[in-house]
Amino acid sequence: MKGGFELNFWHELAVAFCLMMVIEGIVPFIAPRRWRSMVQFLAEVDDRSMRIMGLISMLIGTGVLYLVN
Repeated sequence: MKGGFELNFWHELAVAFCLMMVIEGIVPFIAPRRWRSMVQFLAEVDDRSMRIMGLISMLIGTGVLYLVN
């Protein structure tokens, strides 16, 4: 059964990665100018603030994943 679990894990990981790529591509496709200005703004954010935003994003994502499953 272990082999089936490992195969399923890698399949699910690939699906998740593909969905992430689709979601990440929506804003640049729909509003490239807005996306570019957002990237320029984020390039000026200090490391501490960026880390806090990343932590909050990970916590929200983990919480929503927990609720969904």
